[in-house]
Amino acid sequence: MNKLESKINNEIEHGKKISSNADEIWGWASPAGQLRAERRANYFVNLGKINSQSKVLEIGCGTAIFTEKIYNKTKAKITAIDISEDLLNQAKKKLPEVIFKIDDAMNLSFEDNYFDLVYGSSILHHLDFEKSLSEIFRVLKHGGIVIFAEPNMINPQIFVQKNIPFIKRWMGDSPDETAIVRWKLAKLLKSLSFSAIKIFPYDFLHPAIPKPLINFVKKTGELIEKLPILKEIAGSVVIYAEKPKK
Repeated sequence: MNKLESKINNEIEHGKKISSNADEIWGWASPAGQLRAERRANYFVNLGKINSQSKVLEIGCGTAIFTEKIYNKTKAKITAIDISEDLLNQAKKKLPEVIFKIDDAMNLSFEDNYFDLVYGSSILHHLDFEKSLSEIFRVLKHGGIVIFAEPNMINPQIFVQKNIPFIKRWMGDSPDETAIVRWKLAKLLKSLSFSAIKIFPYDFLHPAIPKPLINFVKKTGELIEKLPILKEIAGSVVIYAEKPKK
């Protein structure tokens, strides 16, 4: 078994392990997590200019947390994929209007120049960056948009979580996942012929923040996001790029 096959198998096994409480493990079930998810979904919709005519691919949809939000906001034509059958079985129960499919983001089954937008939440860091982004570039229409929101390696907690094996296991991470260093990823996107590349840090609202403190932490975090240097340690990054028009 080569390294790529091992990565895929690890992710399938990870999906089996977490399928019964995935939303809690990912941090989306808490009050602060729900607020974070709503903000993230709004980034996808607004930056991606998603509407009811948009042909959209979601990479790594999991239990359809973001699929559901984006469909309800836009009624877009969404195809949502994941490598985990266990997670997809939960997703399919939520949204009969969406096409759910088992597919490998590093070897997509779709034809060239097919989607207006490809997006994903906290999924790119599970993948081989170059293979997955090359495939995304291929299936995007000319002028199409890619948007991801991913963990920021510069954040102190994320750095420890992704690089110390026993903490990684304790936090419920899969064995191969990492995080994003934004200037390195920007360089890769450019080398793959993406244009209009923007990668920016955001989000200081940790999912474990108690409900009475959410408003204070949210406002403080949004202020820090505007400050040079300090903003670099935000918990997440938003990744935006386009496939050039012909």
